Amino acid sequence: MSAPDTLSAPAAAARPASPDGIVGALGRFAAAVRVDGLARTLRVEAAARVLDLVGNSLIAHDEPVAQSVLQVARRWGGHGRASVIGAPDRLPAASAALVNGTLAHAMDFDDSHMLSVLHPSASVIPAALAAAQASGASGAALLDAITVGTEICIRLGVAAYNERIGNSVFFERGQHATSICGTVGAAAAAAMLLGLDAAQIAAALGIAASMGAGLLEANRTGGSVKRIHCGWAAHAGVSAAELAGAGVTAPPTALEGRFGFFHAWCGELADVDAVLRNLGDDWETSRIIFKPYPCNHFTHPGIDAALQLKAQGVTADDVVSAELRVATATLRTIGEPAELKANPPNGYAAAFSGPYTIAAALLGGGGLGVWFDDFDDARVQDPARRALAAKVRCVADPWCDARFPQSLPAVLRVTLRDAQVREVRVESSKGTRSRPLTEQERVAKFVLAASSTLGMPRALELRDAVQALVDDTPLDALAALTSGVHPNRKGGESS
Repeated sequence: MSAPDTLSAPAAAARPASPDGIVGALGRFAAAVRVDGLARTLRVEAAARVLDLVGNSLIAHDEPVAQSVLQVARRWGGHGRASVIGAPDRLPAASAALVNGTLAHAMDFDDSHMLSVLHPSASVIPAALAAAQASGASGAALLDAITVGTEICIRLGVAAYNERIGNSVFFERGQHATSICGTVGAAAAAAMLLGLDAAQIAAALGIAASMGAGLLEANRTGGSVKRIHCGWAAHAGVSAAELAGAGVTAPPTALEGRFGFFHAWCGELADVDAVLRNLGDDWETSRIIFKPYPCNHFTHPGIDAALQLKAQGVTADDVVSAELRVATATLRTIGEPAELKANPPNGYAAAFSGPYTIAAALLGGGGLGVWFDDFDDARVQDPARRALAAKVRCVADPWCDARFPQSLPAVLRVTLRDAQVREVRVESSKGTRSRPLTEQERVAKFVLAASSTLGMPRALELRDAVQALVDDTPLDALAALTSGVHPNRKGGESS
């Protein structure tokens, strides 16, 4: 038994949530939202997340892992109505969700939710887009399904947060909550858009609970598999909804049962009641935050600190040594193994490196402070960057532990050539709820990403098409704008 299991379980952990299980309650909730609709404010928030995801996906399209997944989806064949972001393909909904979910997470620029320690949109939105296109749903229906799907995804993650260990039980065990919980959230969104009733939605959630998976070891030692986790979660979510619609059923206790979701992933440590607590009144989706930098979120407070030093006139040449102090839970992702993190082999590995991202902040400067070109494979091999990264030591810090995961803190202490020691403390990184990106910054992030692949006029058209979803416009314009590629880009003419 792993260490977290030695902790006592919350008293509510084993109590059934309703006569037909948690999935039954969630199914009724989702079906009611589909009929009644959601407030405009929630739809505006969902549209902002769609905009963020589409921009991230467009710039990821030429990544080798994305092209590999697209090739596989094409080999599977089949005809469908669902589009691929950045390509002219029309695929069956589950296949399109696989590709688009991979794109959404491939650059590690997707939105986050702090307490659940996961990325809610990268699985749910691709599944919802595919299901909406397959069913001919409207813009408002899409946004409502996205909101419900991300809410369910987040609540599953929140239920697995354990105060005694100060972290998500999923994360402590090396499980990728983003894809595990995202599969269930994706199923909810897809089931709503495919017109399933409450009982069928409940079945889709229960089926999806058997389909989610994901390991975090790639964050530490490499491999591209993590970049497809959200794609597979979106694919599985759509598949679960389709299977439920065809008559496949699931146990009503698929989540809370003795051999259910929470016991399988979290032992007895999950607060099962958190899934339904204040459901429909307290929206965790409104606590989703957007990333300013295209790299692992745990690196962001260190980047902020380095950018502050840069603004004070500190240069890379001034630095003799540096110590990046972070929360213990984040150290395992961005600081260990130390030798590998100081010498990342490629751009994707560099995005999970505390030492390298400090170097990128001091030597780069694109976008909102650090940009995609800082994680180009060739740029990562730059001798100046590698030399600076080698000077950065990452350690755990109690001050940071006390603030994580409600905040993303860091302390950066540098020793300079003139023997000065400079220290910057970041209570929580840029983009978190205490320091949210402005609407202008969010739109700038999208336009920078989308214009590099579509050109500026088309990027602005796409921005307007996404924002128009709030007013219940059809999805045709959005699909047309996202499924073309810039004439100067690999892939040929825009469609």
